[in-house]
Amino acid sequence: MPHTRPATPPVWLAYGLLALSMALVGSYVALSKPLVTVLPVFLLAWLRFGIGTLAMPHWLIRPAAEPAMSRSTKQLIFLESFLGNFMFTLCMLFGVSLTTAVSAGVIMASIPAVVALLSWVFLRERISSRVLLAIALAALGIALFSLFKTELSAQSIQGPEANLINKNIWLGNLLVFCAVVCEASYAVIGKKLTGSVSPKRITALINLWGFALMTPMGLYAAWRFDFSSVSVGNWLLLLFYGLAASVWTVWLWMTGLKTVPAARAGVFTVMLPISAAAVGVLVLGETLSAMQLFAFGLCLAGVVLATLPARRTDA
Repeated sequence: MPHTRPATPPVWLAYGLLALSMALVGSYVALSKPLVTVLPVFLLAWLRFGIGTLAMPHWLIRPAAEPAMSRSTKQLIFLESFLGNFMFTLCMLFGVSLTTAVSAGVIMASIPAVVALLSWVFLRERISSRVLLAIALAALGIALFSLFKTELSAQSIQGPEANLINKNIWLGNLLVFCAVVCEASYAVIGKKLTGSVSPKRITALINLWGFALMTPMGLYAAWRFDFSSVSVGNWLLLLFYGLAASVWTVWLWMTGLKTVPAARAGVFTVMLPISAAAVGVLVLGETLSAMQLFAFGLCLAGVVLATLPARRTDA
């Protein structure tokens, strides 16, 4: 009996799902900063995947209308988890522990350009001039924000302490950029997977692989950790982090990718730094200047430009 292809959401709904997914990612990128101060990184990552595993065992079941996975699809599932879950989580958590939530968000705003490059190389997607302009606006916003942030940091701290902090920030920023490459790979591989596997099943499978990959290091970190030292508030924050990172954001993103080309979907990742910066300011007490707000305005203009209706369907 022929398999029926699952229905895809209308384009306006797909845009909303992509934007909401990245906004949630930005929020947990920022909120993970207080978590890494009370939990070892490997333990935090392991608990995150564990929460996801407990939340969606029923999503592992293959729907009747879905074809059995080929060997290449299974390999892509593993690669999606290894890069998008395992490596992204480690790079992001170690990175944000060495830099500020706002800085991490700014660096991760370069994801649209990396997604566009990878989608052109691996998916052979044609990138329209309008999407290229949207990516350029995001890049300009990132450049302005980064330059202004560097000036503020240099002015606020001086002497040997500043040199030590700057070294740590550079390492943190490098790790966050590694997370950018992992996230971009995740977007491109995800587009490939949504053609044959349901978003819910992709979400559950890549989380299960992430849990398996992280278990040895997670158990080692948990062996001598004093769990009673974690406050109730941090446990609740961990629960939100686990559900947002392992379940909600992945399902939202994969569902939106069923309709939207990977390069255009990548533009929506600018919602990540905007959300991360908002949490950094509203929750973590960080600050934003008028120039930084203008930079984010350029990023949002890119999103609007990429989603305006066109007479001709863009690739």
